[in-house]
Amino acid sequence: MASVFLEGEAVEVGNIFCIGRNYAAHIEELKNEIPSEPVVFMKPSGSILNSGGTILLPEFSRDVHFECELVLLVGKDSDGMGEGEDILGCVAGYGVGLDLTARDIQCRLKEKGLPWLKAKGFRHSACVSDFVAASKVSCQPFFFSLRQNGILKQRGNTEMMIYPLRMVLCELALSYGLKKGDLVFTGTPSGVGKISEGDRLELELDGLAEAFFTVARK
Repeated sequence: MASVFLEGEAVEVGNIFCIGRNYAAHIEELKNEIPSEPVVFMKPSGSILNSGGTILLPEFSRDVHFECELVLLVGKDSDGMGEGEDILGCVAGYGVGLDLTARDIQCRLKEKGLPWLKAKGFRHSACVSDFVAASKVSCQPFFFSLRQNGILKQRGNTEMMIYPLRMVLCELALSYGLKKGDLVFTGTPSGVGKISEGDRLELELDGLAEAFFTVARK
């Protein structure tokens, strides 16, 4: 099974939930509609790639895009909201990651009204940093960024979200149930773009977490 690292300890990954269309500027740049509720999709656990790894571009796509995001690691089960429960209390750790998207495949599938799994769930499409324990985190909003070959490409903060973290977690807990080891990719700001063989990608979360990845083609 795939694992991520929380304060140096391996944690087996469960479900990988992803929130789409959670930043207005990103919705505008892709000419999508603002959703009336959180857009949720999933990635398989085999898509995980930890910091320092090499992203192998899938053979079936020639237009893979980076999407930098705040990522949450769930530390305890939450099947809906209990009375008086603070849903953020189920978060064990915070990290930064990439939701990689085969944009050419996604556009083709959307035109046909088909699921996005091939565009979003390929190997190495869920890249993550190590996670810092929630007990050590006091800063909100969270600021995160992505540099491609040393050039700043994306910078976002959680105040820009259409659906804030509590609302996202409540929706997931109520509709699907959250389990220890689940990951939640919380959406990307504007500035997404193509990655190519030989690229170096550097991610940073508020001085709390960092990650880097290189890009290669099979």
